[in-house]
Amino acid sequence: MQVALPYTIFAILATIINLGTQELVVGVYSGVYSLWLAMFMGTGTGLVTKYILDKKYIFKVSAESLQQDTFVFLLYSAMGVFTTAIFWGAEWLFDVLYQDRVMRYVGACIGLLIGYVTKYYLDKRYVFSRMEMN
Repeated sequence: MQVALPYTIFAILATIINLGTQELVVGVYSGVYSLWLAMFMGTGTGLVTKYILDKKYIFKVSAESLQQDTFVFLLYSAMGVFTTAIFWGAEWLFDVLYQDRVMRYVGACIGLLIGYVTKYYLDKRYVFSRMEMN
């Protein structure tokens, strides 16, 4: 699989951005629902990063217009709903079970790993298959 290494590198980069964003959010706000806010914000930064990298370097496609790019990003995001549920569920479960920040991030990494592998196949089949190849 020719894309396995770059896809893995991009997934790791997006994970670092995601978890770094979470750390920033929790550092600024540690009140009620801080974990959920951190996961939401981290997911957003990781999502945008991964979309840009996947579109350009993994699937090697370009949008013909801003309208098409917006549609594809929304479709990409929609495909991520299921995989995000896996990621959030794993992170939350580890947080509840271990009540430890490091273990929470272990759960997040496990969830992201499962999610990214699943998302690759969803994106390949349903998201980028209709776009013009570079």
